[in-house]
Amino acid sequence: MTADDPYGRLDDDDYPAYTMGRAAEMLGTTQGFLRAIGEARLIAPLRSEGGHRRYSRYQLRIAARARELVDQGTPIEAACRIIVLEDQLEEAQRINAEYRRAADTADPRTDE
Repeated sequence: MTADDPYGRLDDDDYPAYTMGRAAEMLGTTQGFLRAIGEARLIAPLRSEGGHRRYSRYQLRIAARARELVDQGTPIEAACRIIVLEDQLEEAQRINAEYRRAADTADPRTDE
């Protein structure tokens, strides 16, 4: 985003563009659900100057995943933990792939 492009933030997945009411509406859930996953520290919405919660698209995707798990009967605390573990696994797999690429590049030997 530049001074010439004041709306570039609209493409930013981390920009807190959605109010709690709008976020709940988009997810088809309640504001209480959003508060609960915030209290479980799954997401930490930013606060407006007036103290209102604001959510980003990235946070809404996480909340949607939590809602899927809860709708399947998973307790909210467990759903939040599952999502954190899924995220950690994805990050570990990404790092592992980077190490493999680096090792393949560093070893000039070819497979026979």
